Amino acid sequence: MLSISRTFLATLISAVFLPTAFADESDSDSVPEIVHTDQCIAPEKKVAGAPEETVNIEADSINAKGRNEAVYQGDVIVTQGHKKITADTVTVKQSENSVFADGNVTMNDGQIKSTSNKVKSDLKGDRIELHDTQYKFLCQTARGEAAYILKDGQSIYNMEDGSLTTCPEGNKSWRVKASDIDIDNNEEEATFYNTRFEILDVPVFYWPYITVPIGDKRKTGFLYPSGGYDTKNGLELNVPIYFNLAPNYDLTTTINYMEKRGVQFDNEFRYLTDGFGSGTLNFEYLNSDDLNPDEGARWGVNLIHNGIYERNWKFSIDYSRVSDNNYFDDLDSNIGNREDGQLLQSGEVAYRTDFSETTLKVRDFQVLSSTKPYRLMPQLQYQYHQPSLLPHLDFEWDSHISRFETDDDNLPDATRVHLEPSLLVPFYAPWGQLTSEAKLMYTYYDQDLKDDKDPDLKENVQRVVPEYRISGTIFMDNSQQWLGGYTQTLEPRIQYLYIPEVDQSDIYQGYDTTLLQSDYYGLFRDTKYSSVDYIAPANQLSYGATSRFYDDNYKERFNLSLGQIYYINPTSDEANLSAWALENEWNISDSWLYKGGLQYDSNVSTLQLANSTVEYKIPTGGYAQLNYRYISKSYIQDNAPGISDSQLDKYTRDGISQAGVLTSFNVAQRWSVQANYYHDLTENDMLESLLGVTYNDDCWFLGLTFSRHILSSTDVSTIYPEPGPEYESKVSLNIGIKGLGQSSGVQAGDGGNSLGYGRPFSLDD
Repeated sequence: MLSISRTFLATLISAVFLPTAFADESDSDSVPEIVHTDQCIAPEKKVAGAPEETVNIEADSINAKGRNEAVYQGDVIVTQGHKKITADTVTVKQSENSVFADGNVTMNDGQIKSTSNKVKSDLKGDRIELHDTQYKFLCQTARGEAAYILKDGQSIYNMEDGSLTTCPEGNKSWRVKASDIDIDNNEEEATFYNTRFEILDVPVFYWPYITVPIGDKRKTGFLYPSGGYDTKNGLELNVPIYFNLAPNYDLTTTINYMEKRGVQFDNEFRYLTDGFGSGTLNFEYLNSDDLNPDEGARWGVNLIHNGIYERNWKFSIDYSRVSDNNYFDDLDSNIGNREDGQLLQSGEVAYRTDFSETTLKVRDFQVLSSTKPYRLMPQLQYQYHQPSLLPHLDFEWDSHISRFETDDDNLPDATRVHLEPSLLVPFYAPWGQLTSEAKLMYTYYDQDLKDDKDPDLKENVQRVVPEYRISGTIFMDNSQQWLGGYTQTLEPRIQYLYIPEVDQSDIYQGYDTTLLQSDYYGLFRDTKYSSVDYIAPANQLSYGATSRFYDDNYKERFNLSLGQIYYINPTSDEANLSAWALENEWNISDSWLYKGGLQYDSNVSTLQLANSTVEYKIPTGGYAQLNYRYISKSYIQDNAPGISDSQLDKYTRDGISQAGVLTSFNVAQRWSVQANYYHDLTENDMLESLLGVTYNDDCWFLGLTFSRHILSSTDVSTIYPEPGPEYESKVSLNIGIKGLGQSSGVQAGDGGNSLGYGRPFSLDD
């Protein structure tokens, strides 16, 4: 029988017996056409008083049983809104407002797609019952089987004798079977009773009760464990447990079993306040270290908080502490690194307005080595900036009161007061800018001299240092394209800086002042040091230029910056010219990138500093990167005057020369590799290496990582006696299933190495 005739027959009889439930399909304008697909359709909230969705039925034949019941047979199709049911036989009972489908029943309502023996559907609500069903969720990656499924509402499912997996059809890698399964798509969680976990249809684990996430919402429960073998700790097993305590805070506790040490608890507590920002508290605890029983209980804590209150107030806390100085040498930690010689303990509160900022900060350290740094206890800073105080005149004010304390009996404590007013005359134009600046720096010191080892130091010192600076840049571009269609810009830059020489020998110059690293951009700073304990004299002219090249799509492909300082009145042991500083970035192509910089002292024909990075973007995904850095020993000697030659010889024979290779790529459709290797070229020692392999299946992943790094404490030099440095090796295994709260494979890090991967390119796209 033709489709049009069977549809006409069904709707004709339906109109007679069930006039309120169905529409006459012969009137095409009365029924909107709905396309049914296997795509997820977001649930729509029911609106009170809204008209019921029209039910349409197609069938080969219909048999009416009174005015309240009709039986449809032969390729029956029932549609109501987004819901579509097909079956051999469908019985409609008007008194119950329900549809009973029997025989080869398929259903799709935009939330679930199923094949069942029998289905009962409520015409006025969202209640559906399915018997002996194979199902697939359309809004989550999950499917399975069940003897009975009750869908009550648009997102609530109850199953009996059911199973669930995120593997695609035909893949039996894993599944969860249970006597009862409750699925709540609103809460994105599934609850299993009398549960067994099967791999390739073989039962592996059993739980009487368990809940798991099936979406992105946070859910209390076990996360996926990882394990490995460490030459230092032996066999390791890490089992994380997640606690969803409240919408604005949670806790992750990881049970770390170490064969040679014991059980460590690693806790991460995260919180978000309504008006004071957010933070993270990490707490690690090992009750007894079997390898080092004399250390007693070993623990570490770290609190980081950042927040803004009512726009004007800003808060910041970074506090870390561990139980003993060897903590990072013996244990892997999320609080600090094995290279750390001290742990920061700082707090800061600031009040900001449109033109000013007032800051109160404290800074202390837990020292893990023999050094005894200065504590900042506390510092009160006030900064003010008033643009256009007068026409073409800006005013700036920087001031602070600081208290410095140290446990070193050979070094003084001090209170420092610093006042720094500035006047600026800026000029801006499309073709360039020019700024003149004059400032006066006044500093008062009250120094607590603990001994008389340095007779030049005085208890009370006042210092006044003026400064004048003028700097300008011109922006030029070549509208004539050359060199294969590139547009070039040229930005020459010049600065004159004058600071008179002032005797500062009566001030200790190491409270919080260190020499800043010099590069091309450092040529145009007005200070060589990070703070004001020593203000270096200057009578110098800095000059340089930056050139950029853009392609036809205005993408920056190449830039080069080169500059130098000319010292107008150098001392007898100084040269007139500084080292040349060069910075370069090059987008060789969309696949090849390069960044590098160097400093070359032409006075003594010596390369002082150099760094280079070359990266290749693999077309199939991933990258390969080569990093290199170099620092000459003479440069270290000149810029670290506090270190004697004999001390420096303990750390390096001929400066620093290190190379690192990093790569991550796919070797096949499901296999990926990540590898890192770092080498000290001066000492010819490997610093660190890592090799990780990950297999990503459609519904599970497996990662295997091998790493090896030098074991060294903070008090040991980098020159190792024969037979060479001692290494620690570690093998890690990570396995997990996808779709139940996790969807990605293993990510292997670079161990925090200074040459670790980072996209160092800043060319404008």
